[in-house]
Amino acid sequence: MTLQSRTPRTSVGPHRRRVVQGLFGAGAAALAMPALAACGGGAASDPKTVTFGSNGADATPKKAYAAVTDAFAKDSKLTVKTNTVDHDTFQKSISTYLQGTPDDVFTWFAGYRMQYFAKKRLASPIDDVWETIGAGYSDAAKQLSKGEDGKYYFVPLYNYPWAVFYRKSVFQQYGYEIPVTWSQFTALAKRMRKDGLSPIASGYGGGDTWSILGAFDYLNLRANGYDFHMSLMRGQVAWTDKRTARTIDLWRELTPHYQKGAGGRSWQDAAQSLLDKKSGMAIIGLFLGQQITDESLRSDIDFFPFPEIDPAYGQDTVEAPTDGFMLSRRPKNPDAARKFLEFLGGAKAENLYMGVDPSNVAVNSGADTGSYNALQKKSAQLIADAKHITQFGDRDSDPGFISTVVQPGFTEWLNHPDDGSALLKKIESQRSRFFTA
Repeated sequence: MTLQSRTPRTSVGPHRRRVVQGLFGAGAAALAMPALAACGGGAASDPKTVTFGSNGADATPKKAYAAVTDAFAKDSKLTVKTNTVDHDTFQKSISTYLQGTPDDVFTWFAGYRMQYFAKKRLASPIDDVWETIGAGYSDAAKQLSKGEDGKYYFVPLYNYPWAVFYRKSVFQQYGYEIPVTWSQFTALAKRMRKDGLSPIASGYGGGDTWSILGAFDYLNLRANGYDFHMSLMRGQVAWTDKRTARTIDLWRELTPHYQKGAGGRSWQDAAQSLLDKKSGMAIIGLFLGQQITDESLRSDIDFFPFPEIDPAYGQDTVEAPTDGFMLSRRPKNPDAARKFLEFLGGAKAENLYMGVDPSNVAVNSGADTGSYNALQKKSAQLIADAKHITQFGDRDSDPGFISTVVQPGFTEWLNHPDDGSALLKKIESQRSRFFTA
């Protein structure tokens, strides 16, 4: 069983992890603007029509969104006019799109990326919508849906966790036990090396440098806690802080256990080495199993939370990127758009979506999990039990900073890991370019 390329035409997963350089820059946005603005720009003011800007252009999410919009139209007697644009073009165009004549409702991401547009007043607050849907969401989900002003701007649809994935049969074959602490984790990695396995599957070649952020995020969260990690991501503390240096020390301890030649390998090839039992573990998202069609193989895949480093923080934070919807700053049909968002935030919409696309986990606690596979059920529980939920490096920080400064720095460092002092000084020297007091 092989994984397809990172841009499959039948699923959404790999696209959602891409990092777009200059996401909020006008240059890239202007180039892609016509495609994204096509529907929004010509939107009608018909009170019975809601316009919807969607980044779900691949076959599976497109079909899933169609199931949702068709059901809403049937229930509400309103028409949803969908403007579907491929995921990357949507991201590159989003800033200019929102400043023009966008659709009433549009797909986007929770956390910092949502807050950015809320702060720029390019989206409308939807506290009234949350009065209707709020009971279906955890406190962590609510936190992810609020702007810096404390108002709601986002309706979640699905998320998916990052964790340490492995094959159950490999652990059974060698008698491995699930590690809970950092010392257990590194001891297991050393044992895997002796057994002839690459302990940690790794591939960040070409456009896949985003994949290394998962390990950094978890190391920083486990060593320094959620509050410090988010302050670092938001540009509020120096990258030369001794706590970040501690994270780099831990990462250097892990690098000997990475699969050799990671810089020339795609994330799919790295994941395939796990499926082929050549690697023992992979720090990756649930989308690892998205393209597996052999159910016997899927049933052999499992995961455990990234191990504890400092008992003060334990394993209380889970990386679970969350996708959903926002309301544009001046919707042409605000009442109908809010009704649409209330529907999107309900369990029925999530059930319809997951019925077509099983590669994610519903956020609404009332969603039916009866049809979930084992990985989905475990993922839902992991996220539900989390004290904090983070969105991933490029979603919790300025995307330009991450893609043009942090990722290249990390990639270069991974090729020749040292104490990281030069790396952190270089990153810190660029922080003020992207973050202002």
